[in-house]
Amino acid sequence: MMELPVQQIVLGFLTITVRLSGLMLFAPFFGSASVPPRIKAAIVVALSLLLYPMLSASLPTRELSGWPVLVLGELLIGAALGIATNLVFDAVQMAGQVLSIQMGYSLVNILDPQTQVDSTVMAMFHQTIALLIFLRLDVHLWLLHAIARSFHVLPPGSMHISAAFTIALLRGAGSVFSLGLHLAAPVLSATFLTDIILGLLGRASPQAPLMLLGPAIKSVLGLVVLFATLRYWPSMLERFFAGSMQLSEYLLQLVR
Repeated sequence: MMELPVQQIVLGFLTITVRLSGLMLFAPFFGSASVPPRIKAAIVVALSLLLYPMLSASLPTRELSGWPVLVLGELLIGAALGIATNLVFDAVQMAGQVLSIQMGYSLVNILDPQTQVDSTVMAMFHQTIALLIFLRLDVHLWLLHAIARSFHVLPPGSMHISAAFTIALLRGAGSVFSLGLHLAAPVLSATFLTDIILGLLGRASPQAPLMLLGPAIKSVLGLVVLFATLRYWPSMLERFFAGSMQLSEYLLQLVR
């Protein structure tokens, strides 16, 4: 008679663990490659222990034969929450990559500790600033609150993927370009106008050494504009992160 309650406890605890694992794999900061796997596993177990007393009544009691399907669904839910927030960092990295080419830093690569791959110096600078703002705004706590609330919005075993969910996910991925363009617009506009002015000066005075001065002018001007616009990044990224949380909430509503 005691085997069934123990089995339900184990299954319920593992269900919470799987959804949290999906978040830890794909969410910014938590899913960073610089965080050791043991630390991630310890965080998942600790959070599962905290959440289980509050969620035990809504956890499934199905047999072991149906648990693999449940695991896949729970992993997808956690991954969707993490990916929705990570779209902002993808936009930030895209903005840095574009500005690296425009400002002449495309050949300066360093190792990104978040992904363990080579990135341009401007992309790395953008990622670092975005991560600091991410932590300053407590967005990592927003994620933990969202994953805890997701168990009430979408109880385990009730996920149903629809065409609307796929379309919303693709639109969210497509927003990476627009968000990155918002971040890169000031520097991109300044360097683009510089190219036009240098081109006109080159036509007016072909003897001027504009080919030598042009890259230096664009680099210095780009840095000046970038540092001048950093003061607006916290409010801008706060809107972006809030929009990503709304997207994750919308995705959960679509799979109910």
